[in-house]
Amino acid sequence: MENEGRTTVSDDLAYAPATELAARIRRRDLSPVELIDAVITRIEARNPSLNALVFTAFDEARERAQQAERALTSGDALGPMHGVPTAIKDLFDFKPGWPATLGGVRALRDFSVPAYCTYAERMEAAGAVLVGKTNSPVMGFRGTCDNYLFGPSRNPFDTTKNTGGSSGGSAAAVADGLLPLAEGTDGGGSIRIPAAWCGLYGYKASFGRVPYTARPNAFGALNPFLFEGPLTRTVDDAALALDVLAGYDDRDPFALDDSTSFAGATRRSISGWRIAYSPDFGVYPVDRRVAAVVEQAVQAFQEAGAVVEEVDLTFDYDQRELSDLWCRLILPLNIEGLEGLKAQGLDLLGEHRDSFPPEYLRWIDEGFRLSAQDVLRDQRMRTHVYDQIQQVLRSHELLVTPTLAALPVENADDGNTVGPSSIEGVEVDPLIGWCLTYFTNFSGHPAASIPAGDVGGLPVGMQLIGRRYADADVLAASGAYERLRPWHDAYGRCAGRPLN
Repeated sequence: MENEGRTTVSDDLAYAPATELAARIRRRDLSPVELIDAVITRIEARNPSLNALVFTAFDEARERAQQAERALTSGDALGPMHGVPTAIKDLFDFKPGWPATLGGVRALRDFSVPAYCTYAERMEAAGAVLVGKTNSPVMGFRGTCDNYLFGPSRNPFDTTKNTGGSSGGSAAAVADGLLPLAEGTDGGGSIRIPAAWCGLYGYKASFGRVPYTARPNAFGALNPFLFEGPLTRTVDDAALALDVLAGYDDRDPFALDDSTSFAGATRRSISGWRIAYSPDFGVYPVDRRVAAVVEQAVQAFQEAGAVVEEVDLTFDYDQRELSDLWCRLILPLNIEGLEGLKAQGLDLLGEHRDSFPPEYLRWIDEGFRLSAQDVLRDQRMRTHVYDQIQQVLRSHELLVTPTLAALPVENADDGNTVGPSSIEGVEVDPLIGWCLTYFTNFSGHPAASIPAGDVGGLPVGMQLIGRRYADADVLAASGAYERLRPWHDAYGRCAGRPLN
């Protein structure tokens, strides 16, 4: 009977927003211990069919929930996430003593980093309870979620399909009601890509809004711009998470010294705004079914009082040249990580070379051949992308596009799932070339993916891009859209899926 009761509590709480859970805990309507027990019960029952979490720390989570329970009666100050469960990503995201496989690298099965990532550090400081780490691809170097150590994460809308990456395990956990929110990181779209394929809200803040405290290279987040942020089911939850994560940190040379609160932004009106809409960002082939969903979804902004105008963006490079640019830009950071591990006695490109997919090795080999002239050329190309986005946003509050050009792909059985290699008869890079997301990692603009609808039950995302540092604008437009086109009933398809 006790197990039956716990399962019922788990089901009741599974899709409650983080804002609601935090409020109930503060009112003492909900016990943090009861909540963490319910979360653990649901993870144990449902995670085996998803492969969302690849490491769990349930004893540690229960102890922290007990501490949160005691704080409720002791008069201690309570953080905005007090008692709310969450998880961090198993990539460049750390908590001391926890494994860090850098995306399922087999040779790093027992590796750990004695440091905190910003998400873990600030979420715990706000009272959240970390339950474990979520799956991602090797070194985050693709838009799907799969690796040789743990295998693919499975999409809770259709478990034969991939979640998208690189924050795919986090997305699966949130969409399936295992957690109210989870960490994503975003170097080319890795928050927004799985948000689109798993029917979630994924938010990437302006560069500098959320500190990035990497060492030994504090400047590593520049090429391309790297971000930490939340994957949630509601816009309000993302705003709450941003309030927790944002704020100055002197360890980050680019951290914004700004105490703005974003929780109220989701209720702002967007009446009178000019919103630019591009169905393909000027260069991408987009699956016509995806395009049709987004074209219909963008009309919601007109209902909210905004003026929606289709715009043309003109690039000097085609989409394949631009996806190759992203791959080259992120190579130095990857090489630095590999060389750092080599200095610690882990020669991953030598005796452990078979830990990496061939597509990754091809690019790493190219990275070692890049010259200073190559780097300068790439930064000029990147500047061109920035200029095209800025040109649109000078006269519009927002730029809207599809998040992705394709629907979720089938999971492979060899640990090496990739995206589509062609869309509408046009060849694209299967690693990242179908993702309309990485342009804002070149430019640093705030961006979100919001659920736009579905094709045959598979989610489609719509990308909202704001002016530099105008995070409140992106959240305002997202909140307006959510009120007019609520998507939350769609999670019933995840909740009702067979567990096999």
